[in-house]
Amino acid sequence: MKNTSYVILYDGTFYDLINIIEYLLKEKIKPINIKSQEEYIPNLFDITFNPKNNSNKLFNYLFSYKNIFKNIYYAFLTKFENKEMQIFYFIINFFKYKEKVVYYKNLNCVINVLKMTKYVSNENHKFKGFTRFRMVNNNFLVAIINPENNILELLSQHFSRRLKNELWIIYDENHQLISIYNKTNYIIYKGIIENLSFIEEDWEKLWKSFYNKIAIEERKNLKCQINHMPKKYWKYIIEMEGNENEKSN
Repeated sequence: MKNTSYVILYDGTFYDLINIIEYLLKEKIKPINIKSQEEYIPNLFDITFNPKNNSNKLFNYLFSYKNIFKNIYYAFLTKFENKEMQIFYFIINFFKYKEKVVYYKNLNCVINVLKMTKYVSNENHKFKGFTRFRMVNNNFLVAIINPENNILELLSQHFSRRLKNELWIIYDENHQLISIYNKTNYIIYKGIIENLSFIEEDWEKLWKSFYNKIAIEERKNLKCQINHMPKKYWKYIIEMEGNENEKSN
């Protein structure tokens, strides 16, 4: 594998990250870094490259190893800046050692991925128990959270089961993400709620605005487009078990 001065850019989704890594492995490219386009800060000395790959072969292969897939996905959800390169090296070593790679604690990438996985898992577990909703206008529930890691997808899956007969909104203040659930599906939006002391009428307007977006016929597949991965892979993620047969929008 040849070392390069490339900084590889991807669209910020887990799905695209794995496809980009597949390309790098196929071309035997070892970049100096992998960053999402949104987070990358241009540097005069960097050579950036945004390869395109939609084969899904690596994604499907990792998908067949439930524990490996979960560890990589959870590592992706962490706040740590170098997570993409750690995942890259973890996958390289996975091809060498298969599922036993998690026992090679002498490898920094293994130690780091497992540490990130545990960090996300612990925080997700904590927020499952401590996320508090309040009722607005006897109509829908609202919760505001501020997690360190990007766990809104995991929490949304949990509460879509736990509160499946309720209308709710979860706002992740730290990552500026809003999840809205309409008793059938949830959608996660990038957005900011500037005034967290909204009066009930303002929350009502916000809910109606998002609900109308969900109801637009042309946007019925939006959830699949903005989630970190396609729905067919959910059954291999512990937090998503039991939801793989959920009806699409």
